[in-house]
Amino acid sequence: MTIFVENETDYVFPFDPEKVAGQVVLEVLEEESCPYETEVNILITDNEGIRLYNREYRNIDRETDVLSFPNVPFEAPADFNAAEQYEADCFQPDSGELILGDIILSRDRILEQAESFGHSIRREFAFLVAHSMLHLCGYDHMEPQEAAVMEEKQNHVLDMLGITRDITD
Repeated sequence: MTIFVENETDYVFPFDPEKVAGQVVLEVLEEESCPYETEVNILITDNEGIRLYNREYRNIDRETDVLSFPNVPFEAPADFNAAEQYEADCFQPDSGELILGDIILSRDRILEQAESFGHSIRREFAFLVAHSMLHLCGYDHMEPQEAAVMEEKQNHVLDMLGITRDITD
C-alpha cells in the first residue's frame, strides 16, 4: 500500500497525518475486502485551495471539507472487478498497485469541525479520510439508504481503530 500525503499548508497537526491516514486507509480496505495493494493520494490544503478545486472539478464555487476523486469506475460499491476491466487505467504500471484515487482535505474545515463537534482534530481528520475512502471504493450518500450505509461503515472503521469522539490528540 502506498499513501502519498502532501500538506501544502503551514499547519503542523498534533499527530502524524500520514500514520493516521495509513491506519484508516488500511482498515477501510480490509473491511471492504480489497484484493489488491493500493495507491491513494491525499492533499491537505486550506479553505481557499479546496474551494478552487471544488470550482474547477465540480463547478461548485464554495469551500467544502473533503473532495474525493475515485479512479475506479465501480459498478457496485467495493466491487473491485471493475478495476480489472479497466486495467490500463486503474493499475500503477511500475508497482502494480490499484490506483484508488485522490483525496483533498481542508485543514481549515478539519479544525473548525473538530471544535464544532467537540472532538479531537485527529478524530475529524480520520473521519474525513474514512468518508473519502468509502467514496474511492464506490460508495455514495445521495440517497438516505446510501448515507446510512456510509455512516455505519465510517463509524465502524473509526471504532475498530479506537479513534472515537472522546480521544484526545
